Amino acid sequence: MPRDSLWLHRDFRLLWAGDTASQFGTFVGRTALPLLAATTLAATPLEMGLLTASENAAFLLLGLPAGVWVDRMRRRPLMLRADLARGVLLLSVPLAWWAGVLSLPQLIVVALLVSVCTLFFDIAYQSYLPSLVGRSRLVEGNGKLQVSQSVAQVSGPGLAGALAQLLGAANAVATVGLSYLGSAALLGRIRTSEPPPSPRTGIKLRAEVGQGLRFVFGNRHLRAVTACTASGNFAGGAFASVEVLFLSRELRLPAAGVGAVLAVAGVGGLLGALSASRWLRRVGQARAVWLVPLLTWPAHLLVPLAEPGWRVGFAALGLAGFGYGVVVYNVAQVSYRQAICPDGLLGRMNASVRFVVWGVLPVGGLLGGVLGEWLGVRATVWITSVALAAAVLWVLCSPLRLLRDIPADQLLAVTQDSPSSAGDSRAGPQNSPTATQDSRS
Repeated sequence: MPRDSLWLHRDFRLLWAGDTASQFGTFVGRTALPLLAATTLAATPLEMGLLTASENAAFLLLGLPAGVWVDRMRRRPLMLRADLARGVLLLSVPLAWWAGVLSLPQLIVVALLVSVCTLFFDIAYQSYLPSLVGRSRLVEGNGKLQVSQSVAQVSGPGLAGALAQLLGAANAVATVGLSYLGSAALLGRIRTSEPPPSPRTGIKLRAEVGQGLRFVFGNRHLRAVTACTASGNFAGGAFASVEVLFLSRELRLPAAGVGAVLAVAGVGGLLGALSASRWLRRVGQARAVWLVPLLTWPAHLLVPLAEPGWRVGFAALGLAGFGYGVVVYNVAQVSYRQAICPDGLLGRMNASVRFVVWGVLPVGGLLGGVLGEWLGVRATVWITSVALAAAVLWVLCSPLRLLRDIPADQLLAVTQDSPSSAGDSRAGPQNSPTATQDSRS
């Protein structure tokens, strides 16, 4: 094992373990809360829609100012507070159920407040990672964190269903709350000193938000990456609105078959997380941002070719190939963003990107539902699959196509602007000092 491997970095291992617990809580919770609403509270379709919308509302409502607030604070204490708040909020659900007073409005409020905490946790963790491991090891760090996210994404829904079946839906939510408290306990043991936040300049909130947006959209490389991710998420949101209908009605799969196809897609993402670092070493960090999507995202065009019978495999293969490429792309582009951004702007940069690329999801979902009603489910799958494959054109036609790795002048500018976040920060035994979904971007 190399001496500088993050396996030997005690505080990164704690961050990784805490983030893993948080990710499992997130993906189990996204299934457990709707199950509770549907089975225990007999929620209507409209009420289920409100609950689902509340789970992502914070990214659209608070995404931009959240980046400013994160840049004004130390990131690890903020992550601790977010975990503790999520744990308490979710534990209120089984307590209310045990007391016989649980209601759907409480679930909606809890989901909304948890989404606010998740927003701050995600922005803070992506902004904290460079100061913890150094910019030279961002690819390795993001790759390991992405593995945890992919495993949680694959196994979370099934685990939520099993817990709900075994313990009851309300008690399944209790395990989610406990996972967030466990994450907080792990993060609390990190010893590395975090650089202080940038001094307050007296600049108004709107101006600071503008700084983050100008950094993202004033940089040709970041602008292309953001447009690519947003286009993919917009088309992905539209596809997600008809995905289950396509698998169950067009391909005539039972519920277990639908789950199996989605699980195969998740395995593709997990393999992508495990091999992302190898891709970036072999082809270059900048080149991987456009080359991997070019080679893998067109696999989604296999999905609308699927038919009942053996050709159901086209859907599984297409989703797995696409999922593989998305995860490698996320590791590459998140590491690239973190490496070229000064530490004092990391929160605002990450929040600006997330505001754009997550804010399009509900809009895409609404459009997918309209197209499915108007043109039919299979036609909508064709349209969204073409759009997903075409999203790579943003980065393919950008200046990134001419690069292999991050330009040295961009790294030099970062170290000059933010010496506390330079890549030579000591790690491991010395105890000194980030997609998407996403990245969770």
